[in-house]
Amino acid sequence: MSYEIGGIPELTAVAVIITGIFGAIVTVPLLRLFGVTCPRAIGLAGGVAGHGIATARLLQIDETAGAFSGLAMGLSAIAVGMLMPLAFELLGSF
Repeated sequence: MSYEIGGIPELTAVAVIITGIFGAIVTVPLLRLFGVTCPRAIGLAGGVAGHGIATARLLQIDETAGAFSGLAMGLSAIAVGMLMPLAFELLGSF
């Protein structure tokens, strides 16, 4: 997909990996800093922001957070897959 819209697939892969690692490291401490303690909310944030790496980390911390992280990761993938082609078409016309 990255190549089809003018991106560099290798750079995209590196960015996704770095984002996942960063999300796995930062998600829980940052949310706790802001007072979020609900494992469902932490899981949703981790799954959307940190991909599979954060999901694996959240499964180690709490099963509920890991489950919601996997759910969020899947739902965000579906949403991005459906909305990005539309957004690219709309923005590509400018």
